[in-house]
Amino acid sequence: MSTPISQQSIASVNESEFPHEEQNEEVEVEHGEPDLKRGRKKISKVWDVFEVIEEKEHNSFVKKHKCKHCHRKYTISKSGTTTHLKRHLVECPYYKNVATKQSTINFLPIENDIEGMSSYVSYPSTSFDMMKIRDIITKMVIVHEYPFNMVEHVWFNVLLKTMNPQYERISRNTIKNDCMKMYEHEREKLIKTLKNVERISLTSDTWTSNQTIGYMCLTIHYIDSNWKLQKRIISFYELEPPHTGLVISDAIFDCLLEWGIQDKISTITLDNASSNDVVARHLKSNFESKGKLHFKGKFFHIRCCAHILNLMVQDGLKEIEEVIYKIRESVKYLKKSPGRLHRFGEIARQLNIPTKKGLCIDVPTRWNSTYNMIDAAIVFQSVFDQYAVRDANYKWLPSFDDWEKAKKIAEFLEVFHDVTHIFSGIVYPTANLFLPEIWKVKEVLDSHAESSDYFMQRMALLMRGKFDKYWGDCNMLMAISAVLDPRYKMRLINFCFHRIYSYSESERNILEVKQTLWELYEMYANATEQASFSTSYDTHHGMRNISMASSSNTCGSYGKKHKSKGRSEFDEFIKQNDTLQPMKNELEIYLEEDVVRFSVEADSTFDILAWWKVNVVKFHILSKMALDVLSVPVTTVASESAFSAGGRVLDKYRSSLAPKTVDALVCTSDWLRAEHGNMKSKVKISIVFNLFISLLLISIAYLYCFCFYFCCRMQRKKMNFG
Repeated sequence: MSTPISQQSIASVNESEFPHEEQNEEVEVEHGEPDLKRGRKKISKVWDVFEVIEEKEHNSFVKKHKCKHCHRKYTISKSGTTTHLKRHLVECPYYKNVATKQSTINFLPIENDIEGMSSYVSYPSTSFDMMKIRDIITKMVIVHEYPFNMVEHVWFNVLLKTMNPQYERISRNTIKNDCMKMYEHEREKLIKTLKNVERISLTSDTWTSNQTIGYMCLTIHYIDSNWKLQKRIISFYELEPPHTGLVISDAIFDCLLEWGIQDKISTITLDNASSNDVVARHLKSNFESKGKLHFKGKFFHIRCCAHILNLMVQDGLKEIEEVIYKIRESVKYLKKSPGRLHRFGEIARQLNIPTKKGLCIDVPTRWNSTYNMIDAAIVFQSVFDQYAVRDANYKWLPSFDDWEKAKKIAEFLEVFHDVTHIFSGIVYPTANLFLPEIWKVKEVLDSHAESSDYFMQRMALLMRGKFDKYWGDCNMLMAISAVLDPRYKMRLINFCFHRIYSYSESERNILEVKQTLWELYEMYANATEQASFSTSYDTHHGMRNISMASSSNTCGSYGKKHKSKGRSEFDEFIKQNDTLQPMKNELEIYLEEDVVRFSVEADSTFDILAWWKVNVVKFHILSKMALDVLSVPVTTVASESAFSAGGRVLDKYRSSLAPKTVDALVCTSDWLRAEHGNMKSKVKISIVFNLFISLLLISIAYLYCFCFYFCCRMQRKKMNFG
């Protein structure tokens, strides 16, 4: 910690603040107007704080000194002394604020392990800035979804007023306007960023609020100049009914035009609703007509893998509906009454079964919540049995066979749960992880399809039917993404395809992957060559002229009449003895090199984008291809998260706002969290605490300055008396 305040830098009033004041005090002010009579320049620094004004008193104008900060007025003394003005500077709180800015107290930074806070405040300012406070409050309201009228709450204002008397109360309309200004400001920043991005992938999803207003969320995904995957919500748009595929596609295209990124879109990831097929087809037609269909349109429409897994598991769960029904109703029955839940917990404690995890109810349309419900209930099997003995009204107790089925189901679904979790990542590429994870799913389905348990066999067969429907054909983009992972390359293709498909299908698909990979590489190589030619033509043309001029000056007539015999013989030797070796391109070199191997721990944390960033010089063309392919998301989770902010459905307050306001708040919240690395589900501390700490430090600084100045004054008095 640096020295808080030195005597030379003290901002309060003392001798060092006014070095020439004592010797010039009588000269400066004579009969109240020394500057007018003698024309001498005012040297004392009190004149930086005070100004001379005229005020009407008793039908005449009187000159007074007025503080520029607090506007307090003093009558000009006939002797011209400034002592009373200096005394005011000691007492004026507004001047102290300005003085503190001149000598800032450096505190230790807020702990770096407080997630999302270090980017907001590292070294808190010791001066009060109302605009800064308003800026923080605006971000607090946006990110934490507080109502606008929170700024009018009595105790919120009491808190801030207590921390600093200079705080000025703001109204709900003011904070709303500040939020909209913040949206416009952050939007302009994002537009500038996107100008430097070449390829952008989209995800989109729709939702209907409790006011039956339809919303479409559009999210962009791209890799920035630092090779970091980024996602930003650019629209939370109100859809006009009917919500057909054409209406949705027009809304998406209009949004892209508004942002000026319509020529950069490579893919769009949607769920498997029938209307989304129309959306993808219509958007593809629009891009194709403008000649801006990247990847030749082969990979434009990506189906949400998490949604396919959901459909697959839902089909399988139909085979065990009775078991799920009993567990669901049992949990509902207990959760409806605090008394029942308390009695259930007492039994669990008697049986030494930990209750920290607790019971949870599922959402029938979300299979992963059903998995969590079953997994949690299995732990309390014996507790359910004991509870049924004590409660005659409890009628949904699963049998022993039901519990055995539930255990097998939980073990079976764990694989799907883990795969869904991996696919749902939004801060790391997921396209390269598709093939190895899908191979795991296929292995589990095939093994259980031959199970001796009839219900498990039926369940696996139903799910495998859905697997073949959506993933029976080779997903070319995901296969190429796996090849561009240095841990896998073509070896994973050969390994997985022979296990997922029949021999003839696997051979055909492997050949198709190779052909598509080469076509894609040649497309990028040609584009890179054209770009290099266009940028280097002028330089090359100029260097050619310089070279010709230099050659003519050095060789002269000798170069025209006498060709070097030694050089001619050497050139002939090269032609006769050199066998031309065909140069290998980047793709050939990449595929021939061995795969990158890691330990299990290192493999789980492998950063594929960091690897390509390091190897961008070696694989200049291939890295551009990887940049675009790896930015494609395999799920629409990023867009769905706007509807389930922090694990809950959008609340009634947000739903009741005007659509334009909702759009601004949802988008800006996403941008601020991304900018400060403060993901909503991981926030450990609110910005309110940040605000509290800042104001507290300001108050401490004021107190410290006052105490230091008071001590200095006391010491001066002792010296004077002495």
